[in-house]
Amino acid sequence: MFQFAKAPRYLLLSALLTTSLSAVANNATSLPDIGTTAASTLTIDKEIKYGDMYMQMMRASRPMINDPVLSEYIQDLGHKLVANADGVKTPFNFFLIQNYEINAFALFGGNIGVHSGLFLHAKTESELASVIAHEIAHVTQRHLARTLEDQAKKNPATMAALIGSLLLVVAAPEAGMAALHTTTAVSMQGMLNHTRSNEKEADRIGIATLAKAGFNPQAMPHFFGRLAEQYRYTTKLPAMLLSHPLPESRITDSRMRANNYPKVKLPPSERYLLAKSRIVARNIDFSKTSALNWFNAELKKATPTQRQELNYGKGLVYLDSGQYNKAQQLLLPLISAEPNNLFYIDAMTDLDLYKKQYDKAIARLEKALQYQPESSVLQLNLANVLLEAKHYQQSLNILTRYSYQHPNDINGWALLAQNYAKQNQRAGELAAMGELAALRAQWKLAISNYTQAAQQATLGSLDQARYDARLDQLRVQQAQFESLRTSF
Repeated sequence: MFQFAKAPRYLLLSALLTTSLSAVANNATSLPDIGTTAASTLTIDKEIKYGDMYMQMMRASRPMINDPVLSEYIQDLGHKLVANADGVKTPFNFFLIQNYEINAFALFGGNIGVHSGLFLHAKTESELASVIAHEIAHVTQRHLARTLEDQAKKNPATMAALIGSLLLVVAAPEAGMAALHTTTAVSMQGMLNHTRSNEKEADRIGIATLAKAGFNPQAMPHFFGRLAEQYRYTTKLPAMLLSHPLPESRITDSRMRANNYPKVKLPPSERYLLAKSRIVARNIDFSKTSALNWFNAELKKATPTQRQELNYGKGLVYLDSGQYNKAQQLLLPLISAEPNNLFYIDAMTDLDLYKKQYDKAIARLEKALQYQPESSVLQLNLANVLLEAKHYQQSLNILTRYSYQHPNDINGWALLAQNYAKQNQRAGELAAMGELAALRAQWKLAISNYTQAAQQATLGSLDQARYDARLDQLRVQQAQFESLRTSF
């Protein structure tokens, strides 16, 4: 699949420390001193709005992975868990961050981020799911809003001092981290202590969600126990253990709770292993040589049923390094055995593009779409191949519909901008680029692009009216964004 330039690799704040500070920032200067349910502090509606705001800032400052194949995988896994969770009051969105550190975190409004490094340390899909289920529990139990209410009661003046630092952390991480170090140490410790008091609750509810969703409930204590043992004597803990401390009592408690559920023995998840191989090949700080060495080492100890997923990853490394014949030798048997597997279809489409075998790729994708018409992977791949084959109008039709249905997907707008650029339709290109800027809360750029698009459109045309209407919407969105950002 097409790939975008990688964003700078900033380190995220430890998971729940970031989200707890986010909660504090949201209304620290005007909190009512009532209740413990957090409903008066932060309504669900406002929490969703804050979540949208933070996601826009995340897109502008974090190295998010915009790979349609991996995005579809993590969304499917996350929503399988959400469908089996209790107390769901917000929509959920799952996304990947390119970061070698072991971490996952929850933002407002059900936005849950997962570091790519987590795939290297989770041995099974159930272990990965256990971390995500834990984060889902933090959201459903409204731990962020509860932390906000608790801290505002204790020291609202100190909380107000954290607001500016928090926003810097989200928008400009290096400056924000420096600013946070100047805040009161006592207040920071209080935040951490309150966060830690929620961990067992998130474990308990997360294990229940795991079991209901058909995963192995023992995966949580297994994964947490292995992490605790691995980093027992180290002085530099991963972000996940800083924000989710693992004392022996917590591991023991999670093990006892997991023992209350029937033992589950699941076969290895093919999709998880394929996602893991794809991340090693493309989203870990490995050189191509290091990635090949990793796959070769894993292949030596792999069972026969695991070899195909590792060969897939190895094939991607060959593909990305221009060794197309070697890539084909590995990938062709895989797609022949599983012609509807999206991981294999995406890889073979890349290979066809490199070889300029457009008709072959189009035929494969159109056939696959008959069985999976809603797949983002297939729609974006087909639009991209049609674009490369200079079938601009067909590509444009797909992308216009796709961007309407998936307005928050950067991939659709980026391809749409490329399509218009190749047709020398500057107004359409500017409009698509304006949408990309708006997704990153770059309001001035978004408004500038749409202003230019309206100026370039034919006077009185439908396009000009559409661009003018979108300009009005962007100005309203900018005002709402600024109002949220300054209404703490």
